[in-house]
Amino acid sequence: MPLESFTGNRRGNPDPGPSGMRKTVYLSLGSNVGDRAAQLFAAQIRLKAIGTVSAVSSFYETEPVEFTSQPWFLNCAVAMETNNTPQQLMATLLRVEEEMGRRRVQKKGPRTIDIDILLFGDTIVDSADLTIPHPAMQTRRFVLEPLAEIAPQAFHPVFKKTIRELLDALPVGQIVRKLKTTEPRS
Repeated sequence: MPLESFTGNRRGNPDPGPSGMRKTVYLSLGSNVGDRAAQLFAAQIRLKAIGTVSAVSSFYETEPVEFTSQPWFLNCAVAMETNNTPQQLMATLLRVEEEMGRRRVQKKGPRTIDIDILLFGDTIVDSADLTIPHPAMQTRRFVLEPLAEIAPQAFHPVFKKTIRELLDALPVGQIVRKLKTTEPRS
């Protein structure tokens, strides 16, 4: 169920900000260290400080992929509006991860929080530091399942398919269980 916390002008339209270049961005959040749900809620609060969060998926418990000898994850997807460039947003998200205790000790290893940019409007970025759309999202049920909940018609600009189409094309495999999400504790 989408969480609406939308700011707008008197007509209900999003405030485009001074540059008028507001973009819809889809993020994937994951945690498998400590109180996973609390980490996801804390990340959502921090995201609201850097953009307008327009939707949040349910939480999904997911088995780890690639490096499988670690605790299961909680994942969710977030839609937000931003005036930032992709590079500015990525720098901010890396800072949020660090402030929340993320230490990059082992590639694909356990983490307090992981925030990935999945889609940034219809923008395509392919640089040494950043790739958008996320280069593996089309193979990851733990990404597509929550994203399809809040944005099934969002369009992947490289594969020219909707998120629902990408999810439907995945083979049976990775375990992804939708959980009943509670509101954050005060």
